[in-house]
Amino acid sequence: MMAGKVWLVGAGPSDPGLLTVKGKAIIEQAEVVVYDQLVGEGILQMIPKSAKRINVGKYSGNHTVVQEMINEILLEEALEGKKVVRLKGGDPFLFGRGGEELELLCEHGVPYEIVPGITSAISVPAYAGIPVTHRDYTSSLHIITGHRKKGCQESIDYKSLVALGETTLVFLMGVAALSDICRGLIDAGIDEATPAAILERGTTAKQRKIIATVATLPEEATKQNIGTPGIIVVGKVCSLSEIFAWAEKRPLGRARVVVTRPKDKVSSLATKLYDLGAEVVMLSGTYTKPIENNTQLIEALITIKDYKWILFASEVAVDIFFDSLWKQQIDIRSLWNCRFAAVGPTTRKAIEKRGIRVDYMPEKYYGMELAKGIEVMAQPQDKVLVLIPKEADSELANYLSTTKVHMKAVPVYEIASENNEQVNIEETDIITFTSASTVRSFVKTMKNMDFHKVQAVCIGELTAKEATFHGMKVTVAKEATIDSLIESVIESVK
Repeated sequence: MMAGKVWLVGAGPSDPGLLTVKGKAIIEQAEVVVYDQLVGEGILQMIPKSAKRINVGKYSGNHTVVQEMINEILLEEALEGKKVVRLKGGDPFLFGRGGEELELLCEHGVPYEIVPGITSAISVPAYAGIPVTHRDYTSSLHIITGHRKKGCQESIDYKSLVALGETTLVFLMGVAALSDICRGLIDAGIDEATPAAILERGTTAKQRKIIATVATLPEEATKQNIGTPGIIVVGKVCSLSEIFAWAEKRPLGRARVVVTRPKDKVSSLATKLYDLGAEVVMLSGTYTKPIENNTQLIEALITIKDYKWILFASEVAVDIFFDSLWKQQIDIRSLWNCRFAAVGPTTRKAIEKRGIRVDYMPEKYYGMELAKGIEVMAQPQDKVLVLIPKEADSELANYLSTTKVHMKAVPVYEIASENNEQVNIEETDIITFTSASTVRSFVKTMKNMDFHKVQAVCIGELTAKEATFHGMKVTVAKEATIDSLIESVIESVK
């Protein structure tokens, strides 16, 4: 068997937007991913479902897998012919032990590539409004590890660091040694009033910062219970933090939002939330698929000229309808007598992409409102085709079935569940739901969770009803639109 290949990929500080384009492409084609604890959740979600995941995360004082074992894992997986990604927080060659992991690969002739990552030494201060270099404040930047290899007695040369004069010092992996670092600098002669900062969980919704002085920083960090992961910055540039602070000032700069969407949907919701500063976690527990050998749909398409109205409650139904029309070799001009109705703007856009103008869309984007509008507009002789999901509660079809409208409801797609890695949901997280099916999928995925603690923001009363049934704390968007949902998320954060 041919040897595989190993890619050492720097995942950056956590924010998935800071992952390099090449890094993302490599992750998405991986067969095995060996990852650290500091890799952001949003980045982990880029790993293919088919890939083997190996968590070798290390906490402070708790090494789940020792370094020598990690080296062996990379070698063994590569020798089996696999595409192996070693996913490391920050940059693999900046205190990331990347060099150690390559040594064994080199001995056995295993090919590898290095994909650099954005180091937290620069990005985390940037998210805290601290430029690590500034011509008016410093002439150099020095990055020091606060964590030494086990058995190594070598200490930090504080005298040499202080002798550098006006500089910026960044200590990585040094939170546990904060008091020793500050005391070492003071004993080496640094001005006790030199600005200093400790930055916790940088680039995430949980990021915190303390700006103090070298003399007072340890006490302030203890008062505010600062923990890991974190970095320490010493130098005059720390005084610029309040002036240049920006990340937390964004509308959702302190929010972590879990977006529940079918995996085959490109989520405009997630993109807009991220642009507003939220830390977005995608939780995809469902996907849609057309019903195979759908005789009901084929029968409806063959007799499509008989229908006056065709109603769509989702863009999925639109795509399946027109794709099926093509597969059945039915000319689109057969629809000349049909009028089209869409539940909302997204569905309308999907129809109009097919070159057809929508005749009706309700002012409020709910299935019930669409049904009420058609009840008024449809003539007694009009046949109405409604395209719905299989085995799902469709308020559009349910309401029309109680009216005099001559309706035929045809299921065109199934909503299927998939296994999903559990996400650690915290009480401060906001979970967004766009349909009752996404609520059910979430409940199924998060099996051992107290749903009474979940802050749910929902589109539509049907979705809210499902979330309430499971005991969630529910907020309902004023309108059935993504923008309205986002407004509700912002209000919940406030």
